[in-house]
Amino acid sequence: MNEQEFQTKLSDLISQINSLPEEQRAPLVKLAAETSARHGKMQQTVQELQEALDYLRLSVKYLVFDLEATRRENDYLRKLLQQQGREEAE
Repeated sequence: MNEQEFQTKLSDLISQINSLPEEQRAPLVKLAAETSARHGKMQQTVQELQEALDYLRLSVKYLVFDLEATRRENDYLRKLLQQQGREEAE
């Protein structure tokens, strides 16, 4: 269910609640308001989770890049050390 469907159904529910007698209406209006508030909090939490996942993905990409660069540097340095070893042996 997307946001528009949720809001439409909630509005329909509130309209139906408003047609009830006063003694039945009050607790249901309170529940509808709580539902709306919880939905808003849930949307905010989902948005924060999506941002955290985006940040995590970016961090992992940087770490992989750094790891690959470190491996290349290590390979290069090993080759230099091997060449120095050969030159000293000659």
